[in-house]
Amino acid sequence: MSDLTSLEVPFPLRRNPHYQHANDEHQRWLERFPELAAIASESVYARWDVADLAAVAYPSCSAESLTLATDLLGFYLLFDDGFDGELGRRPADVARICERLTDLVFDPDPARARTETERAFLDLWERSTAGMPARWLARAAYNWERYFASHPAEAAGRVSGLIPDRESYLVVRRGTAAMETVFDMIERLDHLEVPQAALHHPVLRRLRQIAADVPSLSNDVYSYPLEAPRGDVYNLVMVARRERGCSTDEAFEVVLAEAQQMIDRFAELTRQLPDAYRQLDLTPDELEPTRRYVDGLTAWLVGYLDWEERTGRYAAPQPAPHAP
Repeated sequence: MSDLTSLEVPFPLRRNPHYQHANDEHQRWLERFPELAAIASESVYARWDVADLAAVAYPSCSAESLTLATDLLGFYLLFDDGFDGELGRRPADVARICERLTDLVFDPDPARARTETERAFLDLWERSTAGMPARWLARAAYNWERYFASHPAEAAGRVSGLIPDRESYLVVRRGTAAMETVFDMIERLDHLEVPQAALHHPVLRRLRQIAADVPSLSNDVYSYPLEAPRGDVYNLVMVARRERGCSTDEAFEVVLAEAQQMIDRFAELTRQLPDAYRQLDLTPDELEPTRRYVDGLTAWLVGYLDWEERTGRYAAPQPAPHAP
């Protein structure tokens, strides 16, 4: 396999000092939802060190916020792994599970949460949305819907075995990666409200897309040995191998080279930010949350790649999962 440590990121790694608090609280959260926790065995899950991912991805938030981030990241990983077994080859069943979770986004009534996975998500959604403005809530709801709605297509791909073209890959992968929900949490965890003009400025939109895509590309390389045997097809290594007619190792190199180009572009775009801020004529009160948001995007990019290199999540095939 290609050298997975070859990506060069020209930004410093930062770490949240509240790691231990978040890790301890996360263990208590998992005890509240044992069926969700059982998707991965306790020893396997411990090797993932989800609190470590939260600590490097959200380095500046409070202990309480880091606990929420850890619980949320744990939910993503466990929920995703719940489809690694036979359930993940039944698109209609996957769709029903995901539709019920989406319903909770728009109608967060505890009486509607029937399964433990639904109750765990509702807990996270209620904690995430508390006190957030209407515009953020609308955006977050859409992004969660997109995340859940992308899983049936991924399941259908496992059944068909057909490797998608690049465009189709990006549509599904950008959904199941959940990156937009991760970036929404920058504002929630650090108590920011980014001005609309800044959030949707071309430079920030491109930074956000790169910060979303690079971890997906890197993850496709790391997770390939696990995904290929179980029939996953929404992996850029497989797409590159088919399009180029090359070996798997050559496809690894292609994907990592593309990821490095994106990182270089991210660095170049950050140098354009002062001009963008001047063009928008941001006030000091608007500039401060915008800068902190960009710092959050950068922290995610650096932190995720650092964690992925160290975590035990991709070290060996996982046990057969339970259903969500």
